[in-house]
Amino acid sequence: MQATTHKAAPGGAHEAHHHEPGFMQKYVFSTDHKIIGIQYGLTALVFLLFGFCLMLCMRWQIAHPGQPIPLVGHLLERILGDVAKDGKMSADLYNSFGAMHGTIMVFLAIVPLAFGAFGNYVVPLQIGAPDMAFPRVNMASYQFYVIGGIIMFVSFFIPGGAAQAGWTSYSPLATSIPTHGQAFWLVGMVFLISSSLLGAVNFIATIIQLRAPGMTWMRLPFFVWAQFVTGFLLLLAFPPLEAAGVMQLMDNLFGTSFFLPTGLAVGGKLADISGGGSPLLWQHLFWFLGHPEVYVLILPGMGIVCEIIANNTRKTIWGYKSLVYSALAIGFMSFIVWAHHMYLTGMGTKISAFFQTTTMIISIPSVILLTCFFISLWGGSIRFNTPMLFALAFLPMFGIGGLTGLPLGLAAADLHLHDTYYVIAHFHYVVAPGTIFAMFAGLYYWYPKMTGRMMNEFWGRVHFTLSFIFMNLVFMPMFVQGLEGMSRRLYDGGATYAATPGVYGLSKLALTLNVTISHAAWMLGIAQIPFIINFFWSIRNGRKVESDNPWDSTTLEWATPTPPPHGNFTQEPIVYRGPYDYSLPGSVKDFIPQNQPS
Repeated sequence: MQATTHKAAPGGAHEAHHHEPGFMQKYVFSTDHKIIGIQYGLTALVFLLFGFCLMLCMRWQIAHPGQPIPLVGHLLERILGDVAKDGKMSADLYNSFGAMHGTIMVFLAIVPLAFGAFGNYVVPLQIGAPDMAFPRVNMASYQFYVIGGIIMFVSFFIPGGAAQAGWTSYSPLATSIPTHGQAFWLVGMVFLISSSLLGAVNFIATIIQLRAPGMTWMRLPFFVWAQFVTGFLLLLAFPPLEAAGVMQLMDNLFGTSFFLPTGLAVGGKLADISGGGSPLLWQHLFWFLGHPEVYVLILPGMGIVCEIIANNTRKTIWGYKSLVYSALAIGFMSFIVWAHHMYLTGMGTKISAFFQTTTMIISIPSVILLTCFFISLWGGSIRFNTPMLFALAFLPMFGIGGLTGLPLGLAAADLHLHDTYYVIAHFHYVVAPGTIFAMFAGLYYWYPKMTGRMMNEFWGRVHFTLSFIFMNLVFMPMFVQGLEGMSRRLYDGGATYAATPGVYGLSKLALTLNVTISHAAWMLGIAQIPFIINFFWSIRNGRKVESDNPWDSTTLEWATPTPPPHGNFTQEPIVYRGPYDYSLPGSVKDFIPQNQPS
C-alpha cells in the first residue's frame, strides 16, 4: 500500500461546505490531538535544550570555580546583572540555575514530552479514536502549559532572579529568600499542574470511552496502558501539590504560616511571622506527588520501548499480561512510598520500616517489566535500527538507575547517601539515559508517521553512539563522588572544604572527577547537534516513506494515512486481535495488523 496524502474522509454533502481553518486556528489554537501533540513535543524539546544549557553553565562553575564562563559569561552579565558579574557564576545564580534546571527538566520538558506529546499524538491512533474525548480541554491543557512555562522563563529576568530554593522548594527556605522568584515559581507550577490535570482527565476518558470496536482492554497496546496508568497518577498525585503551592504562595505574599514554625530565625533574628506552621507538611505534600512523578516520567518511556522491541524483534512481546498488571501495581504502590525521601526528618522506626518495606516491594513490578523486555529479545530476528538502539540502551540504563535506588530506600544507607551526588546519579540514570533515551527512540520511530519521511539512519546512529558514551561518562562517576560524601549543593564542587586547613574535605579523585564529568557533559551537548540537524533537515529532505506502515507494525496508528488527516481514519477500524501478532506460525507475512480479520 502506497503512502497516502492528507485527504479528508468522505462525508457527503457536509464536506462540500467544509471550511478549511486558517493558520492560527489550525496550528496555534488547534483542537486536533495530533497538532496539539506536535505543539507539546516542539515546546518540550525547546525547554529540554534550555534546561540542559543551564546545567552546562553549572558544570563550568563546579569544574572551574570562580572562573568566567566561556562564550556566554558576559552575555549572562548583561542579561542578569551582578549575579553574573565579570561573567562569573555567583552562589545565588548557581542556586537559581540549579532550582530551575530541575523544575524545567521535570515539569516543562520530560513530562510534557512523554505524556503530552507522545500521548496526545499516538494514543487516539492506537485505540482507533477520531480524536481525544474533550478536544477543547486538550487545547486548554497545552495553553496552560505554555503560560506556566512563560512565567518560569520570565522569572530569570526579574530583580533578584528566579527561584533559589531547589526544585523541591522546601519551606521555610523558600519563604525566607528575599526575592520574588519563588512567587513566580509557585504561580508557574499552579498553571503546569492545572495543565497536567486537564490532560489526565482527557486521557482517562478517551481510553475508556473511545476505543474502536473490538479493542478490548487486553488488546490495548502496552503504550496505551502506560499512558492510562500515568493519567491516574497525575490525577491523584498533583492536587495535593497544587494546594500546597497555593498555601506556600500565601506564606510568601500574605503573611500566613502554613509551613512556617513558631520561633523561626532568619539571619540571626526571629522572623516576623505568626508561626504555628509545619515545614514537614510541605515535604509530605511535595513528595506525595514527587514519587508518583518518577513513574509519570518512566511509564510512558516503558510503553514506547515495548512497542519498539516488539516491532524490531518480530516477536510477540513476552508476558503481555504481566506487563499490564505490573504497570497497575506500580501505579498503586507509588502512592505509599513517598516518605523514603524523608528518613532524615526524625521519622520513627516503625513508620520508617513501613516505607522501607513498600520501597522494596515496588521494585518487584519494575523488575518484572524489565524481565519481560529482556526475554522478548531471546530468539528474535532483531533489526538494529536507530529506534531499537535507543530502546535497547534504555534497558540496562534503567536497570542501573533502579538498582542504585535500593540503598536509598533503606534508612541506614540513606543516612549517609542522602543529598549526595549518589542521589543525583541514581535519579538521572532513571530519567536521562532512561526516559530520555526512550523519548529519542519514540521520536525516531513515529517520525515517519508524523511527517511522511524517515530521519537519516546514519546520523541517528551517530547521535545514539555519542549520547550513550557521554551520558555514562557524566553520571557513572557521580556514584563515586556520592560514596565519598560530596554534597549535591556545593556551588564550587567542594573546593572550599578541600582547601580549608583542619577540615576533612573531599579526596583529590572526587575533585578531579568534577572536571571529567563537566567535559563529558559538554561533549554530550555537542552530541545532540546531529539530532537537531537531522530532525529539521528530514522534514523536507528525508527519504519519503513508501507505505503507511514503513516499520511493518501491527498496531492501529500504522493503518491511518500518512500523515493522518483530521479524524485519523478513512473508515472506522475494527480490531480482531491483540497488539503484537508477529511471526505467527502459518502466516504469510511476519506481522498481522490488529484490524486484519482472522
